[in-house]
Amino acid sequence: MTDSSARRRGFWRENGLTLAFGIAFLVVLVFQAIAGHAEFNAQMTVDGLQPLTLGEYLMSSEFAVDVTENWQSEFLQFFLYIFGTVYLVQRGSPESKKVHEAGTESEREQRMGDHARADSPRWAGTKDWRQALYARSLGAVMGSLFVLSWLAQSISGTAAYNDQRLRQLEDPVTWGGYVRTPDFWNRTLQNWQSELLAVAAMVVLSIYLRQRGSPESKPVGAAHTATGIEG
Repeated sequence: MTDSSARRRGFWRENGLTLAFGIAFLVVLVFQAIAGHAEFNAQMTVDGLQPLTLGEYLMSSEFAVDVTENWQSEFLQFFLYIFGTVYLVQRGSPESKKVHEAGTESEREQRMGDHARADSPRWAGTKDWRQALYARSLGAVMGSLFVLSWLAQSISGTAAYNDQRLRQLEDPVTWGGYVRTPDFWNRTLQNWQSELLAVAAMVVLSIYLRQRGSPESKPVGAAHTATGIEG
């Protein structure tokens, strides 16, 4: 085996989780586009309108709102979970910190400032705004992605909603008018509740159930009351 092939195999092995989910995301997105295109054109035919090509559908507000309404709920889920697990704990769950560790923890525990190590990120060892920003960067980025995807959903949703109204010979609404409609909040809340339910189920079920070899599970022989340990 050559050095280049060994490096390629090493790259795939070391980044397998990201690559597998990234490729799966693209595959599912393609199938969503195909299914959504077929459903949209079926409705257009019923309405006596000209169907769209796949390319036209991919550029449409209908496709955009279907994609972004799911993205914003996912980013909201992680944003809330990241911040919630700083202060909230669940006895017995590997998804939780140990009960006595609730809070932001000390600089020693977080390897910050004077306690940063040689391999610590550079900003972790600073004592100014850079450390404060980096110490909250994951939650801040997830929160920003949620806001941006929510905004994209609301804008594309406004366009899709107005397309429907125009086909029904009704006046279009403004963006502000759309975000106050039941259509917008029905799309939004049905995604939020499912994501919150999934997180709650994971936290509770991981207290009593195990998955050998998964870092999301406690070791198979760990006590149900063991908290904050991973297999």
